[in-house]
Amino acid sequence: MTPEGSRRFLIVTGKGGVGKTTVAAAEALALAAKGKRVLVAMCNAKERLSTMLGCDPIGPEVTEVQPNIWAVNIEPAKAIEEYGLMKLKVRLVYKAVFDNKYARAFLHAVPGLEEWAMLGKAWWHTSEVREDGSLKYDVVILDAPATGHGLDMLRVPKIIVEIVPPGILRADAEVARTMFQDPTRCGVILVTLPEEMPVTETIELATALAGELSLPIAKVVINGVLPPLFSPEERAALLRANVAPGPGASAAILAGQARATRENVQSESLARLSQATALAHAPTSFLPLLFEDAARPRAIADLSKRI
Repeated sequence: MTPEGSRRFLIVTGKGGVGKTTVAAAEALALAAKGKRVLVAMCNAKERLSTMLGCDPIGPEVTEVQPNIWAVNIEPAKAIEEYGLMKLKVRLVYKAVFDNKYARAFLHAVPGLEEWAMLGKAWWHTSEVREDGSLKYDVVILDAPATGHGLDMLRVPKIIVEIVPPGILRADAEVARTMFQDPTRCGVILVTLPEEMPVTETIELATALAGELSLPIAKVVINGVLPPLFSPEERAALLRANVAPGPGASAAILAGQARATRENVQSESLARLSQATALAHAPTSFLPLLFEDAARPRAIADLSKRI
């Protein structure tokens, strides 16, 4: 299995609310600690990464946020303009083409163009070089949208290759798609919680990635894992107990039953993940449930050592 530190492009996705940005931040810190130059790219997101990394708010310009870590919050319109200028070289030529109402109508008709603008910009940064010719970033981490939208975004290069006429856009989509399918250069990090719905979505997403899109899964990160307090036998005994309402010992038993129920759900969810065919060979990282605010630099630094 190719370690994610040797890949050039990491795509972090999962169900909304499972901690994708937390994982992206922790991955960035872990890689930077190994001397990697890391860019974290967000997709026109409600920006929270700055709180996690203890830096100024992150906008559409690439900004250094910590030693060896840069970040950008990609805006689709700005990304399309950057792409046009990069390909057409001269701003006057760009304006003549992109300010033309017919060209604008065509661009709006291209399926997934905004998604491609964000995905394509993040991908382009993997090849960006410094003045001495060396790569500007060792790893680009894309904090992708949540499951449904994220999967649609990852489908866009395939759609462009299949329906857009030959030209610059299709050629770039072909190159990007080839990279995305190369497990030595790219990998998808799936983030989930040890709960029924997030695990179901993760398995469905993994199946689509491995089957329909042939994208390599770099790792599954299970966030918010509770350390078990009870053995399976103790959980079963607690859940069999009949407790009459009232103060004292019954309150402790009710609390134990709530914890036992949660541990059962966690255990069953982890078992389902381990048995999923699409995830059979994917490494797994377990991040503990934090009882402090996880969106703080100290918490992210702790998670980066565990991820």
